[in-house]
Amino acid sequence: MYRALGTIVATFTLLTTWPTLADNAALTDPQIAHIAYTAGQIDIRAGKLALEKSQNQDVRAFAQRMVGDHTAVNDQALALVRKLNVTPEDNPTSQSLVDQANVARTDLSGLHGSEFDKAYVANEVAFHKTVNNALKTTLIPAAQNPELRSLLESGLKLFEAHLEHAERLAETLRSKS
Repeated sequence: MYRALGTIVATFTLLTTWPTLADNAALTDPQIAHIAYTAGQIDIRAGKLALEKSQNQDVRAFAQRMVGDHTAVNDQALALVRKLNVTPEDNPTSQSLVDQANVARTDLSGLHGSEFDKAYVANEVAFHKTVNNALKTTLIPAAQNPELRSLLESGLKLFEAHLEHAERLAETLRSKS
């Protein structure tokens, strides 16, 4: 378990390079939109995996919330890019996110029971810390369109609540060990 958890946490610790990656070049609004949408898709996939694998009702409720909330935010993002007639632009940051998430998903897929639950929630804590930091320090400040910036700010408030929920759930799972 510790090897798998260590690999997952290490993978998402790599995401702390996200703001650095994004800072290396001026991000455009289409790139920012793609990064934000990609991050949402990653969490939707992780939540669906948790719904498939976990038997813990608290973990399942959290995963369902992740799927629902991130789907709603991504739907808003898609509506905004359509309204603005903007095509989200793939970029090295969003590609790196997908690659790192695939590694974590593979590791999570090999776990079962409480091992899976703890690793999934640890992954969610690390992921939301990274995404929230990137939103605060990179994506929101770089967004030029006020509507995109507003959507990112709304998402940040929601994702901060996700982080708090994940941290509480991680503590609950640790105390049950």
